[in-house]
Amino acid sequence: MIFQRNETFRGYLKAYPVTSFILAMNLVVFLLDHWVLDRMLSEWGAFVQHPYYESYGLYGLGEPWRYITSIALHAGWDHLLFNSFSILIFAPPLERLLGHFRYIVYYLLAGIAGNALTAIVNAGSVYASLGASGAIYGLFGAYLFLAIFRKFALDEATRKTIFISIVFGVTYSILVPKVNIWAHLGGALAGFGLMGLFVASKTRKYKRGV
Repeated sequence: MIFQRNETFRGYLKAYPVTSFILAMNLVVFLLDHWVLDRMLSEWGAFVQHPYYESYGLYGLGEPWRYITSIALHAGWDHLLFNSFSILIFAPPLERLLGHFRYIVYYLLAGIAGNALTAIVNAGSVYASLGASGAIYGLFGAYLFLAIFRKFALDEATRKTIFISIVFGVTYSILVPKVNIWAHLGGALAGFGLMGLFVASKTRKYKRGV
């Protein structure tokens, strides 16, 4: 089962440097934001769209950096711990599969896609959100693609874990108040599509003998 983590702390850091960096960054940013800067980082970096103020702009494009900075911000300890646990368990196999550079690009694109779908659905209204959920659901989207179209590469326990996690994630997104379901869906769709592109690229290279 690819989601079992048997590494030592030092082994985890060495094998998955990007995932380790993301986890550390999320914690440091959270502590600074909530304990030192009185939520100034959230005010500066949360994803915000406000069609009546040009500084934010329709679709949040008045301050486009928020599409990225919001991915590293969290509303509370429960939010941070839930997302950090998901990253800790589910991110390593994807970092190993994609490689360190492709993985961080993948993670960011999934998070950006989550914010983009949020902006599209909520166009014309005032909306704010933050958190790594869009990027995390990008991981689930990637695994869903593999579970459906490359199931021969995954053992049965891994496939079951993927489907159970997705069912739980969908249920959580629908039932829990104030959850940005559109960020989850946007990230998942991006993750699914990006994994499809990655697999197609690898297949073409294999056929060419590269």
